[in-house]
Amino acid sequence: MTGDIITYDYYGSLYINLTNRCDCRCVFCIRDQADSSLGGLWLQEEPKKEDVLAEILGQDLTQYAEIVFCGYGEPTCRLDDLLWICDRLHAVRRPDLPPIRLNTNGQLLTPELCAKLYGASLDSVQVTLYSADPAIHNALVGADGFEKTVQGIRNAVAAGLIVSVNTPLCSLNTDYAAMLRFAASLGVRYATCSGLIPS
Repeated sequence: MTGDIITYDYYGSLYINLTNRCDCRCVFCIRDQADSSLGGLWLQEEPKKEDVLAEILGQDLTQYAEIVFCGYGEPTCRLDDLLWICDRLHAVRRPDLPPIRLNTNGQLLTPELCAKLYGASLDSVQVTLYSADPAIHNALVGADGFEKTVQGIRNAVAAGLIVSVNTPLCSLNTDYAAMLRFAASLGVRYATCSGLIPS
């Protein structure tokens, strides 16, 4: 399954596919599903930032609730290009520009990176956190990333970014109430769950 899809419509938002690179191996990630409904997102090569910007601006943005940096890879692996695109999108001052969101695993959200995201007028950051239990989170992301993700959330909140936490639910992380309490303790005010996933 290969392709060069840079932008795609997903539930009424315009998603931006910047990279295949990722520092996690989440057990439910669509990149490992050959029959994914989002087929064609595996990039033959990373698109140039100028081409990404042109593709976004070439669309009728009034039809989208948000622009979301989220594809097969971790968007912050291309931080400089992500920031450049955000800056240029705001610079054109199009009245139809919707809010811009970053979906991330949070592991690369250092204080310096979060300050840059805030400076680029990113509207919100959504971090995937599977559980308040480090062992469960790490098992589901396929990496020892719990502490980095939690610190990333703290850094994003401290930088003044609007932060939400998304929790894909499955049989391994059923204590969602504990997850919500934990997120609140980190300063997160918004939380979502992305449906029940068979496990």
